[in-house]
Amino acid sequence: MLELSMLRSFSRANTKPEFLLQSKPRPSGGAITISLFSSAVAQNQASLTPITSTLLQKCNSLAQAKLIHQQLLVQGLYQDFTTRLVSAYLTHNAPSHSISILERLTPSTSVVFCWNTIIRRSLRLGFSHDVLSLFRRMLRLHCPPDHYTFPFVLKACGELPSFRSGAAVHAVVSTTGFDSNVFVCNALVAMYARCGELDDARQMFEEMHDKGICDIVSWNSIVAAYTQSRDAKNAVELFRIMMNDSEIHPDIVSLVNVLPACGSLGASLHGMQLHAFALRRGLFEDVFVGNALMDMYAKCRMIEQANKVFESMEVKDVVSWNAMVTGYSQAGRFEEALGLFEKMREEKIELDVVTWSAVIAGYAQKGHGYEALGVLRQMQLCGSKPNVVTLVSVLSGCASIAALLQGKETHCYAIKCVLNYDWNDPGEDLMVINGLIDMYAKCKSTNVARLMFDSVAPSDRNVVTWTVMIGGYAQHGEANDALKLFSEMLQEGNSMKPNTFTICCALMACAHLAALRFGKQIHAYILRNRYESVMLFMENCLIDMYSKSGDIHAARVVFDNMQHRNSVSWTSLLTGYGMHGYGEEAIKVLDDMRAAGFVPDGITFLVLLYVCSHSGMVDQGIRFFESMHTEYSVTPELDHYACMVDLLGRAGRFGQALELVHSMPMEPTAIVWIALLSGCRIHGNVELGEYAAAQLQELGSENDGSYTLLSNIYANARRWRDVARVRSLMKYSGVKKRPGCSWVQGKKGTATFYVGDRSHPQFEQIYKLLADLIQRIKAIGFVPETNCALHDVDDEEKGDLLFEHSEKLALAYGILVSTPGVPIHITKNLRVCSDCHNAFTYISMIIDNEIILRDSSRFHHFKSGSCSCRGYW
Repeated sequence: MLELSMLRSFSRANTKPEFLLQSKPRPSGGAITISLFSSAVAQNQASLTPITSTLLQKCNSLAQAKLIHQQLLVQGLYQDFTTRLVSAYLTHNAPSHSISILERLTPSTSVVFCWNTIIRRSLRLGFSHDVLSLFRRMLRLHCPPDHYTFPFVLKACGELPSFRSGAAVHAVVSTTGFDSNVFVCNALVAMYARCGELDDARQMFEEMHDKGICDIVSWNSIVAAYTQSRDAKNAVELFRIMMNDSEIHPDIVSLVNVLPACGSLGASLHGMQLHAFALRRGLFEDVFVGNALMDMYAKCRMIEQANKVFESMEVKDVVSWNAMVTGYSQAGRFEEALGLFEKMREEKIELDVVTWSAVIAGYAQKGHGYEALGVLRQMQLCGSKPNVVTLVSVLSGCASIAALLQGKETHCYAIKCVLNYDWNDPGEDLMVINGLIDMYAKCKSTNVARLMFDSVAPSDRNVVTWTVMIGGYAQHGEANDALKLFSEMLQEGNSMKPNTFTICCALMACAHLAALRFGKQIHAYILRNRYESVMLFMENCLIDMYSKSGDIHAARVVFDNMQHRNSVSWTSLLTGYGMHGYGEEAIKVLDDMRAAGFVPDGITFLVLLYVCSHSGMVDQGIRFFESMHTEYSVTPELDHYACMVDLLGRAGRFGQALELVHSMPMEPTAIVWIALLSGCRIHGNVELGEYAAAQLQELGSENDGSYTLLSNIYANARRWRDVARVRSLMKYSGVKKRPGCSWVQGKKGTATFYVGDRSHPQFEQIYKLLADLIQRIKAIGFVPETNCALHDVDDEEKGDLLFEHSEKLALAYGILVSTPGVPIHITKNLRVCSDCHNAFTYISMIIDNEIILRDSSRFHHFKSGSCSCRGYW
């Protein structure tokens, strides 16, 4: 029907051919075409082909192509020029006409070529879905695809990405006998990699290798697949195997693929070997290789070596400059980065969005949020428009300094210029949303962060979306919400697998809540799902979780079974022993640490001073403090001085503590005076306590803990008017005392109690059991410490007040629901009072359970009438 309609159109247009041939003064393009064609018809038909081919090539409009099509139909020459007509229609963006012609032709090599041309055009224009539609139409017409067709179609599957479509095309490849064609198989490897199916890509490569059809493109494809999937270890290992294959010679693409993997691993030795290889093979002159080498050295923190590569490059493009700017920024050498900025301007090299983003990202990663915002303002003044990477870096900078206002401004800009556009890449939109969730969470606006999280459809969330929300909850005291969200992530039907950071955030939440049971479940999940390549990071988190959840022995088992350890591993175990009051064990760990070649640093000494303070090892702590500078060249900082004041204050050595405060090379801050005030509370030193409190007031400290400590000091001295004055001062200043809260793990979850709490369904049984316990321990010598009741009432009423403390209620509930012999784990948000501590010591004599209590300062293990703290708490 198409040909007949064209013929009728031609008949109407050509009723007077003489008029067309004689038109003046300038014949149109269509008239010239018909004139030349008519002349060709008058000659021998053997000469028609070259002339018509020339005419089709000279067509400069769709109308001219249609006219020639009409003439070919009239003259009966249509079948001889179909492929050229297809090309002519494609040239003038009329693929539908080309397809109409192809659908009426008998399959042949030339017809397959035309289909390939149309498919390649759609792929080049980014119409990947059209590519698959054309391929399906081609198969329905029984037109057999060839070894050129499949690479185009497989590339479209990878760009979508569509694993399902790619696997279907793979099946067609196998049934048509192209599964041994190196070009098609290389395309399959690349397709599987782009679809994120690295195992299938590797299996395809191994099959090629077994058949002996691998070429340099095959090796480059699989190495690139591992590099792009951030599996740097396998990328480097495969490249090493490729280097040992005498038939394969790595080229520029090979180096550009593997060098980023070396950078990710920090494998500077491999990188330097590749640098030498590039020099030997003459590949270093290529600007892409030079850029990749610079990036690798920068990631390996060998910035000087990166600079040498940069200086030695004869040809530099903007990517070369950006690589150096990024390297300097990530190394925290911002003066050099900004210096390159200026040099680029001097040499009139355009500062593109990558250049600006590199500096902004460098500042953000180092926690210099204000500087990052300053560079953003310069960028906008220069007329450069931020992209998605820029915005994510700016949001990270805002998060690092809790700049909520600037974060909201960035959010507004993202809404106006980036988000919610139909043409946007959904992946880039999600990057910005993830950055916004992270920013709001770190600025303590977790409600807004959760709204952002919930606005993303569950099917659209990636592992980063889950991680930033879980991490936001865990880092800002909402650990219950963190664990609840982590549980949702692992629910059946949710295929999202947590990564290392997700799991570590969940372990952090467990550590905060002392949720030992949940922590053990996560540990089991890690073992089942084989996270071997990143175990060091998670094992360090496991040590921290077990230590803070009351099971220091499990923490030691994790430590002893580690294949590799770093300084964080040793420090985490030291901290755990310190929290539990095992000072001697901590000193043994320090000796083992030194024997393993690790040198104590400032953090190690901070932990050691904490250990000594909570273990009563005063003289040992003083020796550690003195040896910091003399033996290890570590300069004591503010936190070290605060630990020393705490150590001396707990021991009642107030003269030495005050002398140390006055000799500090920096001004004492609130943390130092609170440490001194805490020591005064332990030993009832009213005069020095008042002095420390006065210093805190001068500093403008509004911490409820300092007011509570001073109130306790006055209450112990029975100075009730001063107690009332402190409470009035708190009310006037708007400082509210945090309510005491304790929680305990039961068989059906965690139960939480406040002072005098009667909200629990079993409260009658709890109070009855607690009353019985108090009567029994009174019979064996327990006397309530009524000075812990900070009210001016008689001793009997004080005893009633002490009876209802949250930790006592939690213990009674724990005994009710626990099996004899199983430890009872209790956590309190404040420091345990001395009356409850004394009561727990007595109760441990009459029950079969060990009581493990974690307060805001340390752990207490009560067993058989003694506590692990030995009075140092």
